[in-house]
Amino acid sequence: MTIKDIARLSGYSVATVSRALNSHPDISEAARAKILEVVAQQDFQPNNNAKHLKQQADTGVAIVVKGIMNLLFAELVERVQDLLQSAGQEASVHYLDEDANEVVYACHLCRERKPRGILFLGGDLELFRAGFAPITVPCVLLTNSARELGFANLSSFTTDDAAAAAQVIGLLADKGHRSIGVLGGNFSCSQISFRRLTGCKEAFARLGIPFDEALQYEPCRYSMRDAYAATRRLLERSPGLTALFAVGDVIAMGAVRALRDLGRRVPDDLSVVGYDGVEMSRYTVPRLTTVRQDVTALAERGVDDLLRRIGWNRPPVHEVIPFRMIDGESVAGPAAEKGRGPEPSRP
Repeated sequence: MTIKDIARLSGYSVATVSRALNSHPDISEAARAKILEVVAQQDFQPNNNAKHLKQQADTGVAIVVKGIMNLLFAELVERVQDLLQSAGQEASVHYLDEDANEVVYACHLCRERKPRGILFLGGDLELFRAGFAPITVPCVLLTNSARELGFANLSSFTTDDAAAAAQVIGLLADKGHRSIGVLGGNFSCSQISFRRLTGCKEAFARLGIPFDEALQYEPCRYSMRDAYAATRRLLERSPGLTALFAVGDVIAMGAVRALRDLGRRVPDDLSVVGYDGVEMSRYTVPRLTTVRQDVTALAERGVDDLLRRIGWNRPPVHEVIPFRMIDGESVAGPAAEKGRGPEPSRP
């Protein structure tokens, strides 16, 4: 296996692969992540770079972020970095595409950079189940639960996504909505988005609200551009929807723009609810109604646990951090119901 083989398998030039292996800054994080994923999969040992990579080994904390456009992760990274700096710990941040294999990438980091610990922001549990075992340093997974995986060096801190999503559907039902679309995410059974869809389905069933996944759900990545296109596809298929639940605030923002371009006003013609409660959601027009994850608590509990387990041999911790519904300006009753007075209370 040579550097030319890595170039062929990754789809990048030999020069780009060389820059990735030598940690040059003039390469995109997406390209670096893809190349290092191939390197790890092929167990490639670049002899010409071994000495340099060893010298580059950082004994601080690695922060592996799954999702380049996820606004919640941007806020989490900032908090985590501040906390680690206050504790005298160096930190390196590694951004991956949301479809990348974060566990393979972390294995490569452990071989070449030898971090003292790793904080994962977002993660696919199936990838952890299949490939995490070789990682021996203390690790923390934020925004997903690793409790069921049973790794002795992996803690997790997350939000109850199913309960939060169910509360969103309950809020929309209280406003009179019975034709609700769900937008965004990847509903693999090990993904965060799956738990949010599960919470929606449970609430629809409990409240007697019809939900046809083939008609009322449209997947997309966590980006405004993808959300914009997905919203248009969903409305073309189901023009009678009166409300949308976007599984991330960045998705909700793309949806609001798409609706405006389609001539539909939020919330007068169609209500929108987001998820995450990121800072930007307070300044959109209209302000988003959203589920606010407690970024401060997630960062503080995650960093505190990681540093304690770096310093002492302690068992992992798995916690659920409370969420809060934020009442913005993006939800109203269905357009057809305006002027009819308040909806009767649900039993």
